Amino acid sequence: MSNEAVIIDVLRTPSGRGKPGGSLDGIHPADLLATVLRELVSRNNLDPALIDDVIGGCVGQAGEQSNNVTRTALLSAGFPDTVPGITIDRQCGSSQQAAVFAAQAVMSGSADVVIACGVESMSRVPLGSSAGSQDPFGTLMHERYPDGLVNQGVSAELINQKWNLGRDALDNYAARSHRLAAAAVERGDFGGEIVAVTRPDGRVVSEDETIRAGTSHASLAGLRPAFRTDALAARFPKLGWHVTAGNSSPLTDGASATLIMSAKRAAQLGLNPRARFHSFTVVGSDPLLMLTGVIPATQRILSRAGLGIDDIDAYEVNEAFASVPLAWLRELHADPDCLNPRGGAIALGHALGSSGTRLLGTLLNHLEMTGGRWGLQAMCEGGGMANATLIERL
Repeated sequence: MSNEAVIIDVLRTPSGRGKPGGSLDGIHPADLLATVLRELVSRNNLDPALIDDVIGGCVGQAGEQSNNVTRTALLSAGFPDTVPGITIDRQCGSSQQAAVFAAQAVMSGSADVVIACGVESMSRVPLGSSAGSQDPFGTLMHERYPDGLVNQGVSAELINQKWNLGRDALDNYAARSHRLAAAAVERGDFGGEIVAVTRPDGRVVSEDETIRAGTSHASLAGLRPAFRTDALAARFPKLGWHVTAGNSSPLTDGASATLIMSAKRAAQLGLNPRARFHSFTVVGSDPLLMLTGVIPATQRILSRAGLGIDDIDAYEVNEAFASVPLAWLRELHADPDCLNPRGGAIALGHALGSSGTRLLGTLLNHLEMTGGRWGLQAMCEGGGMANATLIERL
């Protein structure tokens, strides 16, 4: 009989624009993650010596995010040197996968207390830094895909074509993300999940920088396509080239973490579980379309759980691009009002290695405030993969 893996708490930093001049650009990524780790144990009065492992996600494992940034961050947070840490890369789903690995460790009985977390400072470690000037694909990969794979923006364009998603649909959805996120800020919905961060210059950052409250379809309509080139247009002559910076998630800095333990250990420590992990799945998908794995991942996890989409009270489907949740809605016949009800990554940012646990916290807080029971989280990932996680609020 497996142990029950429960969620005690989830915290995150505010989102900062992932470019020089962003609100978090002056903070080393290890320090950014350490800030969240330190607050997570402090606010739950947990002795960090009890932590069996810290599993962190990070995509750009180069420069300041190299050398196992998770271990660096936990030591920077003041945890005992007896606490181990590991950094994993499942692309955009890295910290979601970290949470799955943590929960599985607890359920198997090999650990009692695990922190899953993630960090990405895209201002300090720009997207693509880990590959540098090298080709990450070998000869055999090029032989299998002789025409070459494409970047995620082009994959989003291919999704637009396949599901017949026009520019208006994408821009309307992007405006919705900002509108919902701004309304959530106005209500104070993010107050319980955000940890304020102090910059080296003493300025305190406590609010998401990526939300643009005044965003509208009209303001987005004038933006130019972000990924069209003459060479790509020649290769894909039927594409409409509708993806812009406005209907895509922005480059983002951020960190997040969740405290996971067995229900038994939580009771021993006098901690109240907020939710339990029910089901997980991870799938591979076409690496050219790349971002469509959220569809089969959702179908598989619902089948395993014996639930239908209408049984789910809220779903967080990461808004890497507006086309991803829109295609997901079309295929799942889901209620759009239950999708990313506090806005998604288009407004709240997509700090790659951190996004999975960020989504988990936003989902859990929404379930608690609305009295919902079931929450579904799905994340598309580079290379053609997707994670899905089902939680049950307690």
